[in-house]
Amino acid sequence: MGMGGISIWQLLIILVIVLLIFGTKRLTGLGSDLGNAIKGFRSAMKDGEGEEAEPQKLDQADAKAPAAGTAGSAAAGATAATGADQGKPKV
Repeated sequence: MGMGGISIWQLLIILVIVLLIFGTKRLTGLGSDLGNAIKGFRSAMKDGEGEEAEPQKLDQADAKAPAAGTAGSAAAGATAATGADQGKPKV
């Protein structure tokens, strides 16, 4: 090839050197680990696509019952304002 190009023979020489240094067992283990990592990444991406719709469902549920949320937050604010829970571990 031209300037900076890698030919097939150079790739084969590099492959032979890597096989001599690491051995076939370590390279097969590395290959299977890489394959498992790619499978895990793909499944996480698929799970992430399904979770994108869930926040919309939660927003719709919050819009239906706003009164219950405000009463609970007012009671929590009153407790925090008095300082009654200072020094106690939060659950």
